[in-house]
Amino acid sequence: MLYKDDAEILSQNIANSQGIIIGSPTYASNISGQLKQFIDRGHFVIEQLLHNKYAISVVTGENYGSSDTSKILTKLLKYSGAKISGKIVLNLPFNSSIQNVEKLDKRISFLAEKFSKDIHNKTSYLFQWVVHKIIFNFGIKPFIMKKGNDYIGVIEKWNSINIK
Repeated sequence: MLYKDDAEILSQNIANSQGIIIGSPTYASNISGQLKQFIDRGHFVIEQLLHNKYAISVVTGENYGSSDTSKILTKLLKYSGAKISGKIVLNLPFNSSIQNVEKLDKRISFLAEKFSKDIHNKTSYLFQWVVHKIIFNFGIKPFIMKKGNDYIGVIEKWNSINIK
């Protein structure tokens, strides 16, 4: 079924970017339904949409479930080939304000600077690279190769962005 929305445009914008900041509120210790739908349609893992792009994840929540949500986003970024510059996990009581949160301001400033430097300097993260290679070569790639011509577009995409 073909949906007429902006998912393909957003995916193309992400593909043309050097980095992404992706975030979600926490719902039942998970990412939002809207983000989940976009991830499922947005070519992230199978097509390696974030291959060699820098990423930061941002998660908000009210309780311990936000750490689970952060883990989900981190996995998505790893599996999609991103170089993770950092993350923000913010827990606040229901209906509270984030005004005057000095620690948060410092974290945002630090990560913004790090993200910019990572992109500019083309920073490598050896451990992340090894983890992604294992996930890709022992999970994603064999799955796609078994599918043969059904996934020829994915293989062509990998070739176009030099994934081996």
